[in-house]
Amino acid sequence: MARPRKYTAQPIPFSVNVGKQLALWRKNRGFTQESLAETMGISRKQITDYETGRVHMNDEMIIRFALTLKVSADILLGLKKANILIEEYNIRFTRRLKDIEQLPESKKRAIIKILDEFLRPA
Repeated sequence: MARPRKYTAQPIPFSVNVGKQLALWRKNRGFTQESLAETMGISRKQITDYETGRVHMNDEMIIRFALTLKVSADILLGLKKANILIEEYNIRFTRRLKDIEQLPESKKRAIIKILDEFLRPA
């Protein structure tokens, strides 16, 4: 017969869905499931499984997601609140910005000139 435990774990005083947090930060950073999976070198199905809660992340995956999404593991796990307002960014727009970052400096300057023309008050 098993002995009774001396210590019992205290319940966690909050409830957070890590999969939802992951999906929120993925979208916030402008990734699709496919692009995040490709960046991290894992399958899209793994991303889906983590986000839906079918599979729980191990410590290595938590670290890899935190580094890739540029968010602390504490925030990703819901242990800390984010200091920024999390908004639903336009994924298409965010992807374009990432593409622009990869361009040579001369092309970046040309794009900025064009944007400045559109944004200049009439």
